[in-house]
Amino acid sequence: MTISYYDFKNLSDQAQCDIVMNQGHLMNETVVKELKYLLYEVSLFSVEIIYNTKNDRIAGMNIYQNKAVYSN
Repeated sequence: MTISYYDFKNLSDQAQCDIVMNQGHLMNETVVKELKYLLYEVSLFSVEIIYNTKNDRIAGMNIYQNKAVYSN
């Protein structure tokens, strides 16, 4: 599935998480104390999910445009 950065940003938090978990490609995972940082590639942008392992919940989400892909 291809979705634009802007269309993705306009979705609800739950819909964004569903797309990332079901269709995203895990690129990197880092653990710092009780936080797990998961970086996913989705379409032509990246999504970082910050997961609190102590509370077993998502603590935050950041969405990044991959502008380097478009440079000449």
